[in-house]
Amino acid sequence: MNFFERLQGIFFNPMLTLKGIAEKPRWHDALILVLICVALFSYLTTPYSQKDNLQLMKDNEIKIQEKMGEERYNKMIESLENPSKTGIIIRSFILGPITLLIGFLFSSLIIFGMGRLSSTEGKFMHVFSVFIHANLIDKILGNAVRLVLVLTRKSFIQTTTSLALFFPRLEITSPAFIILSQIDFFQLWLFGILSYGLAFVFKIELKKALFISYGFWLLKSIFYIAIGLLTLRFMG
Repeated sequence: MNFFERLQGIFFNPMLTLKGIAEKPRWHDALILVLICVALFSYLTTPYSQKDNLQLMKDNEIKIQEKMGEERYNKMIESLENPSKTGIIIRSFILGPITLLIGFLFSSLIIFGMGRLSSTEGKFMHVFSVFIHANLIDKILGNAVRLVLVLTRKSFIQTTTSLALFFPRLEITSPAFIILSQIDFFQLWLFGILSYGLAFVFKIELKKALFISYGFWLLKSIFYIAIGLLTLRFMG
């Protein structure tokens, strides 16, 4: 199964595609495509995310200054008002992909550990391979939809493909928005098809694979919700 067959299969025939990937792991080409897509998305949306962050900083100026100090606050404002093009390129095309790759490895390790509780079959690279391919759903199609929304709305943080989309009056800094934003449709799709791959890798029933896949999604969501709530508390 060549790369284009795998790419098409992930969207239209994920069970058969992930079965082939689980039997013969191939991840280099899929990983490169995912990292390129994420880097381009980050680069194209950075002007909007910086504008949003600048507005948030100014809206909470007094409280943020009290917590980080006036000098540090002014430096952050300056960096947001006059961003370095070199810095944007480095963050988008170097730091971002490296961070994402580390996240993929760490996530695959956790999923591998969860799978080991149900089976002695499967290897780490098999899990990593099916995880990378499942992420094509979110990082290609999901980011394409988000990019259109960002360019249309001229805002990054007000753009979502989650349940929060159905509650437009919610403040983006509200706990409800932070929680609902983790229930992302493309993420749910991603972890749904990932279960096929895990079932083949660990040679377990699909029900158990679904439990592992969505169990990891739940843990990840709780972690990001906690980070969001802590940030909200910091912002006052």
